[in-house]
Amino acid sequence: MIKQFKTLADLYRTFEDNQVALDHFRAIRWRNGEFCPHCGHDKIYSPKDKGRYTCAQCHQRFSILVGTIFENTKLPLRVWFGAIWLLTNHPKGVASTTLARDLGITQKSAWFVLHRLRHAARTQSFNGGPMGGKVQVDETFVGGKGSNRPGRRGPGNSMYGKSSVIGAVNEKGDVKATVLPLTLGKPEAQKFIDDTVAPGATVVTDAHSVFHGLEGYRHVTINHHQGEYKKGKFHTNTIESVWALLKRQIVGTHHWISPKHLQKYVDEMAWRMSRRAMTAEERINALFSAVEGRLTYKALIA
Repeated sequence: MIKQFKTLADLYRTFEDNQVALDHFRAIRWRNGEFCPHCGHDKIYSPKDKGRYTCAQCHQRFSILVGTIFENTKLPLRVWFGAIWLLTNHPKGVASTTLARDLGITQKSAWFVLHRLRHAARTQSFNGGPMGGKVQVDETFVGGKGSNRPGRRGPGNSMYGKSSVIGAVNEKGDVKATVLPLTLGKPEAQKFIDDTVAPGATVVTDAHSVFHGLEGYRHVTINHHQGEYKKGKFHTNTIESVWALLKRQIVGTHHWISPKHLQKYVDEMAWRMSRRAMTAEERINALFSAVEGRLTYKALIA
């Protein structure tokens, strides 16, 4: 559906004007047939005025962007294409300040664009059903040191002020991760694994106490404190590399992320990691296939 391109310059040469970009998006969104975004009816009238359609059932008029993250955008779609290319092809993501400079838009617009793209990726990281086979599960903590936060020093707890994140990766490289509202404990670890891993699968973890006594799975423990980093074919190196990339994304690209929006950045990382074997154009089309659902600025900052 899309011509080959290896660079952002190639992409802009492919989509030489906004109409070409709109035609491409229409082919992706309506690949299984036309439908009305208001009522879902499958019969619509072709536009007499450029870019507008009319539903045969509810008689609402709409553009191809209605009902997607692009709805009511003031930016040309080909600018969005550039943002998608940058977000999906940089392993550590892209900062809103960098995107604003590269695309010639304001930082506020770039921040909103990136969050709308993360909104599109939010559920895709959790699709595909429970993970089977060998699944590595681990936890990490995100946030600065409590001693660096004036007025928020914890009572000698190095985890004070940090957010808990738990994640899993299977043999295919699919990544699922979630931010926990509270400190990670045995109930939270068991629930995440129950929601993520298929019953009877092999769960590989480190020796953290929250994973002791897991029920419903074959459990392999790698005890790092005893100098153990591999047990036969089992290890936790892959999930630990996921956390390393997440922290480099936060520290190196964004520098700081509020706990309120942390899950969105975790979803972005998991989405990109799960599709790292795809080509650039395949990743772009994968994100285009997930753009249903509008995100308003008011809802984002609420």
